[in-house]
Amino acid sequence: MSGRRFASDAAALQRAAAMLGWTPPVFWSATPAELLACLPAPDPVAAPPSRAEIELLMRSDADG
Repeated sequence: MSGRRFASDAAALQRAAAMLGWTPPVFWSATPAELLACLPAPDPVAAPPSRAEIELLMRSDADG
């Protein structure tokens, strides 16, 4: 795992713990299933763009 990926994942875990108001012992004793059950579902709008959408953006950009 790269340092950048680790830092990003660690930051995401910290945000999840803060959002839930969990103390470190509570957070680290939770199972992945418990964590997922407490977090909101991902926003489907936040899905990455499709290949077609990327190509459209590239064609519409002057520097394309």
